[in-house]
Amino acid sequence: MTDLADLLKADNQQPARSIHLIDAKGFDTWLAAQPTPARAIVAAQKFRGKAGEQAILPDSGADDWSVVASVADKNVLGPWCLARLAETLPEGSYRLAEGSIGAAGLGWLTGQYRFDRYRSDDAPTGPRVLLTGDVARVDQTVQLAKAVALVRDLVNTPAADMGPPDLEKAAESIAKSFGATVTVTRGDALEQGYPMIHAVGKAADKAFAPRLIELNWGDPAHPRLALVGKGICFDSGGLDIKPSSGMRLMKKDMGGAAHALALAQLVMAARLPVRLHLLIAAAENAISGNAFRPGDILQTRKGLSVEIGNTDAEGRLVLGDALTRAGEDKPDLIIDFATLTGAARVALGPDLPALFANDEALAAQIAAAGTEVEDPTWRLPLWDGYADMLKSDIADINNAGEGGFAGSITAALFLKRFVPDDTPWLHLDTFAWRPSPRPGRPKGGEALGLRAVFRLLQQRYGRNG
Repeated sequence: MTDLADLLKADNQQPARSIHLIDAKGFDTWLAAQPTPARAIVAAQKFRGKAGEQAILPDSGADDWSVVASVADKNVLGPWCLARLAETLPEGSYRLAEGSIGAAGLGWLTGQYRFDRYRSDDAPTGPRVLLTGDVARVDQTVQLAKAVALVRDLVNTPAADMGPPDLEKAAESIAKSFGATVTVTRGDALEQGYPMIHAVGKAADKAFAPRLIELNWGDPAHPRLALVGKGICFDSGGLDIKPSSGMRLMKKDMGGAAHALALAQLVMAARLPVRLHLLIAAAENAISGNAFRPGDILQTRKGLSVEIGNTDAEGRLVLGDALTRAGEDKPDLIIDFATLTGAARVALGPDLPALFANDEALAAQIAAAGTEVEDPTWRLPLWDGYADMLKSDIADINNAGEGGFAGSITAALFLKRFVPDDTPWLHLDTFAWRPSPRPGRPKGGEALGLRAVFRLLQQRYGRNG
């Protein structure tokens, strides 16, 4: 993968080809102003001015040419409007003929993302470099693209190479870059302090032992921000085993951890004035003679007892212990990411993370932030009327309600039991996967809700970029 920092650079009048942007409302005027040969060439390339179309325009020299591309609105460039150009143009340097790149630099960078770790037959493609006079945007755009790429890389990597120890290494690598500290509680040491994480992960091979990974960074005098990620590195379903079709993509069940790691990286790179506490509950939900069973009663760090109604509802278990730990230090805000329920995907599809919040103002703020950066979330209710679905006859709570109704809501209500009542909390039930490609967003692991939450944090903690 080409270094993303090399793909977006300050424009110091280096040689570069021009990109002319138009939109549908200006197409006829633009076309009428072109010489007859140019109109013929545009027609031959079937360029009609619809958003997403592009054409090559020859200039006077044999090797001179420029690009014309149509966008939805040339005066307001969204993050993905240049992504197709970045994917399809020949290698070289380009600049917009007029105007600023706005938010479009992100798609230019992510459009050139490739996950080629296991490919031996891919011919490398040369970089497409975009020059911009908006120098202030370069670093923040590169940082956003790096965070998106990190999520994609972690999620795309197969479980054999992305187990709990690999998530630990990823956290250590990020910590080293920013002078953060990492502490890890592993294996049987979890049994006393984090019994649900231990129960879920104890059936895995010792090389993939479960662990709670904690990263701390920032000035202790600043507001404490807790980020929590579900790091189930592979989910067989446990003894309530998934069918093969349901297991095929379970390498992505650590997608919540990937989002939390990437968000931590963004927070530290931006030097937001917070005391960051990142918690990754990492485990493999495997099957062996010591796997936890349906009907078992688990103890928790909080002191609640949990009856296991379904071993395939394991993500909420590991998150429960991690959320308890996060709340012990009285944070200003807790945010968790998890690939938690299929019910959220049935309700909202792959693109929209289900958002749950215990604070109305906070919910409104993240909705607005997601709209601003074109990274939408969709709020679902923490409907206390469904709490009875998680009742147990012999324990404080059951981990899986009967009947299949409101699956994402009951999962969020389970998590709510482990969050301090007086602490603002956001829970994102995200898919972390794109089943079909779009410009700048290839099929595979994907960051969904990441940029929305980061924008919220920029606004909340006073550095808007």
